[in-house]
Amino acid sequence: MRIRIDAVELPGLTCPPGDPSRAAYRNVHVAVQRRDRPAELLDPQPGDAASATWTLECTAVVSSAGGADVKGPYVQGRPGNRFIYLSWGAVDEEGSFAMFRRAKLMLDAVPAHELDAAVSGGLLVARLGLTDACGEPLCARVVPPRVTWTAEPRD
Repeated sequence: MRIRIDAVELPGLTCPPGDPSRAAYRNVHVAVQRRDRPAELLDPQPGDAASATWTLECTAVVSSAGGADVKGPYVQGRPGNRFIYLSWGAVDEEGSFAMFRRAKLMLDAVPAHELDAAVSGGLLVARLGLTDACGEPLCARVVPPRVTWTAEPRD
């Protein structure tokens, strides 16, 4: 199974700091964070991109109770509380990524019928905007209606 994240409405290359005594974050990028390896990022995208897409290889194990548990190198958390981290960071001149916030795409919020169809069909798609109500990078728990999950035929 695959999970594809289709993101639009990225917030730009600068972000004000949470602490007003600090400088703004510059050259902001967003990427998917690998499980247990926060420095390993999948395909960082600039914060001013028109859109960003990531495709993750996963496995789905159907339990005896009928629910599916999604696992993979970019899937975080424990069964029943799985999620995908989108990490926001400032990239310096040497290309180092310094994370300053994350968004959690909550897999337990995927409608059961969509997850079941994705397990059968091979592709689960998340669609979301990455700018919050204040014009800054989206962070914290991300659940519907902020993200829309659909099953689609695998490419």
